[in-house]
This record gives sequence, C-alpha cells and structure tokens, in this order.
Amino acid sequence: MSVRENIASNLLSTISGISSPITIKKATRQPFPIDELSEQQYPAVVVQTSEENRDDSELGSGARTRHGTIDFLISGFVKGAESNIDTLRNQLITAIETAVESDITRNGNAMDTMVVACETDEGSLFPVGAIQMTIRCMYEYQSGTP
Repeated sequence: MSVRENIASNLLSTISGISSPITIKKATRQPFPIDELSEQQYPAVVVQTSEENRDDSELGSGARTRHGTIDFLISGFVKGAESNIDTLRNQLITAIETAVESDITRNGNAMDTMVVACETDEGSLFPVGAIQMTIRCMYEYQSGTP
C-alpha cells in the first residue's frame, strides 16, 4: 500500500478503537445514509481523504523525495435528546482528537498529525447531531509511490 493509504487506514483503525468517553459503534471509509442507521450504530464516523498538497524536498533532476500534506475529513454522528445532543457532539470531538493525537506519526507513516478544524451541524439534523473535523497529516514519500 501507499503511504497515504497507510495513513488513512491508521486513522480509521484509531477512530474505530475509541471507547472513552464515548464508544464508536460504526467507523468506515464509505459514506452511508444516516437515516438508515439503527439506534445501536450511533455514534458513527466516516473517514474520507480530502485535499492534498505536494512538493519536492530535493532539487534537481534526481529529485526523488517528496512531501505531502493531506487533509482527512472526519464526519461523525451522534443521537440523543434535547438535553444532551451538544454534549454528545463535544464528547465525540474530544474522543477523536485525543485518539488521533496519541500517535501523530500514524504508526511511522506520517511526520505529523493535527486537528485543524472542527464544526457541528448546530442542531440542523436533530435528533441526530453531526460533527466534521479536518485532520491534517504531513508525510514524506519517494516520487511515484504516494
């Protein structure tokens, strides 16, 4: 597998292993219709590769080492009552950020990992609450093998 695929797989396995303060019940890289989720499948998370920037770290005709900065969009869904939907969204954000930052090298595949943005649906999907997080990973690879 490519380095970028290894990073994506590591993010998915890291997020799917979250059990505190909230337990992830469904984690996938495939989008799904949230209205088809059962009560037992919340919280659910989708990990998707988003934008990427690349540049050479060596100059000249023999340049082989490149740097990539790739963003992953994490979409999360919780379900709750009026009194706790915002709390559940906040717990999901905290749990994902804590888990992702426990190994910023993504098992040796990345140079750094950071959460660069967090958003919520602000109640528009009630009784489901949604979050979106952008996680940025910087990595190095040999030209032709991203």
